[in-house]
Amino acid sequence: MHVESRQGFGANWIVVDLKNILLAEDSPDDVFLIRSAFKKSGFQDPIYVVSNGDEVVQYLKGDGAYADRKRFPVPHLLFLDLNMPRLNGFEVLSWIRARQEWMCLPVIVLTTSFYGPEIKRAYDLGANSFLTKPLDFSQMMASLKEVGEHWLRRVILPQPGPFVPAPSQSATRSLKPARACRAKSPRSRRRRSKPDGKAG
Repeated sequence: MHVESRQGFGANWIVVDLKNILLAEDSPDDVFLIRSAFKKSGFQDPIYVVSNGDEVVQYLKGDGAYADRKRFPVPHLLFLDLNMPRLNGFEVLSWIRARQEWMCLPVIVLTTSFYGPEIKRAYDLGANSFLTKPLDFSQMMASLKEVGEHWLRRVILPQPGPFVPAPSQSATRSLKPARACRAKSPRSRRRRSKPDGKAG
């Protein structure tokens, strides 16, 4: 998706390649804050929201309510809350990184925790970056702006896919999990406990 805007009276055009963001978050308050922070930080990229781990998997597979890829397009970035119902963030991460078609999908883990083992486990499972939800809105804006500038604007990653029918159960036993394809995270978001988007 491209957005073109004209500046001033000249013929200078700015072309922005908008990316689809999948936000997996079960708290309506956090969804509202993240949407608002992204918009106020200058990002127009559409945000699609799911509220539990099962819905993340259904969205990525294009199953059920998410079968229409025009309404629910392939995401370029996933914000994943760790503490979700049905499947938690760790289980979703394991599912994603075991599938070749999603091995290069950037996954930014969202949590309110500074607990070291949780951070290590998320990275071991294939998370690209870790964002601790700040309580202050201005801090959230600053954090999301840095994450957005890096993963939505600067980093060039392969497109997700190719998407193929799910293998049979007998075939899956011989398959090994795919290794995550991860671009380098922003310097301020490397492994540490401090902070390192329905369309809107």
